[in-house]
Amino acid sequence: MSAELILAIAAAAAAAIALGVCFWLWIRVRRLRNAQRVLLGGGRSDLVDFAVSLQARIDDLHRAVDEIAAGLSRVDRRVDGSLTNTAVVRYDAYAGTGGHQSASFAFLDDNRTGTVVTAIHSAGSVTRLLSPTRPAGRKAERRRSTGRARKRLPKT
Repeated sequence: MSAELILAIAAAAAAAIALGVCFWLWIRVRRLRNAQRVLLGGGRSDLVDFAVSLQARIDDLHRAVDEIAAGLSRVDRRVDGSLTNTAVVRYDAYAGTGGHQSASFAFLDDNRTGTVVTAIHSAGSVTRLLSPTRPAGRKAERRRSTGRARKRLPKT
């Protein structure tokens, strides 16, 4: 065999190997581009933009949940201090009627303020009174009902 033939066969083999490597690299680049198209979206909004916007929406959701939790704790404190103590005093509003037909209901909050509802029953009528609690000028029955309700409050 001549040296020229051996050189031609070696060059053909090197060219075939180079062609194989080029084909293999072409397939790898094609797979990489397909993966990039999935990630980048190929001109439309891409997956990275979607993930960033999704994270922003999740952060907004966390802020909203925190605001709602803070509002709920404020409402809890207000409800805890609203109507905490009640008392009922039954009595005879008119002498000789008997049976303790009249009553005063005290509804107090943690600040020892609230409302007294009084229902005075007589033989022919019923009178209902609604009044805020005030220290002075209350009837004895209202004083007793608010006093009982206040005794149930813890000392502050």
